Amino acid sequence: MDVWLAGTSIGSGQRNPQIDGLSAAGYIVWKVQNMLRNLRRCLWVQALCLSLWPILAFGQSSDLSRNLDACNSGSQSCDRSQLSAAQLADVTFAGHGRNVINCRNGYSSCDLAKLTEPETIALAVANHQRNVSDCSDGMQSCDRSKLTPLEARKMETSQRQRNLAACRDGWGTCDRSKLSSSETVEVDIARRQLNASDCEDGSGICDQAQLTPTQAMDANAAEHLRNAQNCGHGWGECDHSKLTPEEAKQTAYSEKQRNLTSCKDGEETCDYEKLSPSEAKMLADAEHKRNYTACLTGYGYCDPSRLTLEETRTIHPAN
Repeated sequence: MDVWLAGTSIGSGQRNPQIDGLSAAGYIVWKVQNMLRNLRRCLWVQALCLSLWPILAFGQSSDLSRNLDACNSGSQSCDRSQLSAAQLADVTFAGHGRNVINCRNGYSSCDLAKLTEPETIALAVANHQRNVSDCSDGMQSCDRSKLTPLEARKMETSQRQRNLAACRDGWGTCDRSKLSSSETVEVDIARRQLNASDCEDGSGICDQAQLTPTQAMDANAAEHLRNAQNCGHGWGECDHSKLTPEEAKQTAYSEKQRNLTSCKDGEETCDYEKLSPSEAKMLADAEHKRNYTACLTGYGYCDPSRLTLEETRTIHPAN
């Protein structure tokens, strides 16, 4: 019997060296051990698959999320075959909305064929109104061929009014060749008034030659008053030679007061040489008092060499 088991244990007729010479009991033990080894291998493979599953699932989830983002943004990397039915519906809806916006903004990516009939009509209305506004505002994007006769007349009126305003205000966009006779007269009057105002205010471009005698007198009076005020307040553009004796006297007094204030405040603009003897003594007394107080309290700049002997005795050494 042992010989039969050894020779016929493999059904194919081939001999297995691992079981050659085994008894029936030995063969059964070998068989069981072999089954256990195969079972352990199977369990190990299953455990490995289970441990790798979250990683694989996370990677697949990330890929699907990135693809969904690409589809929602209209990217060319979008793979619609990976979308669910609900996601595909949302992506299609978002893509349609983007196309509507692109068409409204006049972008080259606009696909008119994908618009519904109401959207096409609304787009045509919006484009026409935008062109009317561009023409009325004098923009280069204006297409006059798309205007109705009434809109064209209104546009010409708007352009004429803009040109008239530019000529009245002296802007560089003024085209006097487009003015009517009455508009030319109106512009000349407005420009003379503007020039007179500039001459009186001392601003803009003043052309004295265009002033009437009355306007020239008013402009000179305004200029004289500005100069007197500048001198009196110590402002930049002051011409003392143009002051009247009374104005010069008032200006000298104002300058003296400003200098005295600067010296009292210790400002760098103080000119000590312009102080009167009484003013100089008043400032010296005030400075002496300040110095003594600083030395006495220990707060502020103190120069002990300028203290009197009596004041020095009152100073605590710790100060």
